[in-house]
Amino acid sequence: MSVSNSFPSGLYGGRLTIDPKALAANWMFLAGKLAGETECAAAIKADAYGLGQEMAAKTLFEAGCRTFFVAVPTEALALRKVLPDAVIYALDGLFPGTAAHFLEHDIRPVLGSLEELQEWTALCKSTGRNHPAAVHVDTGIHRLGLSPAEFSAAMSDKALLGPFEPTLVMSHLACGSTPDHPMNRRQLDLFREVTAPFAHIPRSLANSAGVLMGPDYHFDLARPGISLYGGRAFDTGPNPMRPVVKVEARIMIVREVPPGDTIGYGAKQTAKRPLRNAVVAAGYADGLLRRAGSTDERPGGFAMIEGHRAPILGRISMDMITLDVTDVPENLLRRGAFVEMLGPHVAAADIAAYAETIDYEYLTSLGRRFERVYGPLT
Repeated sequence: MSVSNSFPSGLYGGRLTIDPKALAANWMFLAGKLAGETECAAAIKADAYGLGQEMAAKTLFEAGCRTFFVAVPTEALALRKVLPDAVIYALDGLFPGTAAHFLEHDIRPVLGSLEELQEWTALCKSTGRNHPAAVHVDTGIHRLGLSPAEFSAAMSDKALLGPFEPTLVMSHLACGSTPDHPMNRRQLDLFREVTAPFAHIPRSLANSAGVLMGPDYHFDLARPGISLYGGRAFDTGPNPMRPVVKVEARIMIVREVPPGDTIGYGAKQTAKRPLRNAVVAAGYADGLLRRAGSTDERPGGFAMIEGHRAPILGRISMDMITLDVTDVPENLLRRGAFVEMLGPHVAAADIAAYAETIDYEYLTSLGRRFERVYGPLT
């Protein structure tokens, strides 16, 4: 168990425990699902989905991962300091005038437009060298990527490409979280069709969901993200991944609420019976999203206290959450005791559903006010 903090433990209102061994185990599980010689990379953008890029990078590299995907160049430059020997791709591509930084630090942009491709190929022509980069082809999500027609034309245009040949051709699934969605097969078929003339170049389509959907989606490289961190790749069904993170908040006070009284901002939650509530030191400033609060019209999320479910009462505020602990044994409600707000017994995907969002948002929103501890979640 190790701790990365600036202050004594007792001064923190909450604790964020991250299990590097679980992270490594999830990567190895996904790598084991891949067909043939498919490489398993890792997406560690957004500070490794909120859990810490440096820790995740070192852990995954030690587990055997050699290729990493981040979003923006600043993430890539920070990662290069941690992993001098890794292959690093920047998914958001080539910002104008930044090519020199990519070359200096051996970062590979994922070229997502014809303009970016033209800028990069001009650079390759000026130096007479093939500088590594990926090319993104859009197969239906309509975000980044050359259209299939643009891709086919550009990849066949030797005058445009010069000495450049991509180190990777990739696309991205729009509906992977719903494996039976017909969009998945349409994108797969289009990706195969448009890249077939260039099949000697490594190809990548699979995110976490693509890995779990089977060999048809694997190609040469998979780039899982959410599943590495214990999140749910599919909207339904069991989640085979190990939990990697646990969020706990300290109880500050326990008090009685008479029937008919209201709890929290806006007076949106009314006590229907005599209640005992516990106020814990965490809120939406810590990434516990306000939308997961409770009202008289709709239930909110919940926490767990030693196996006892404690529903959220009223609105989540910036620094505090009120829990219904009426049915929790009093001996578990000590001032300063920790309550599990997210973790092995409160899945990020489940609590996210109460906030009408996904576990990605929950994990990447986790604040920096918590004590950070690295070790087993139990």
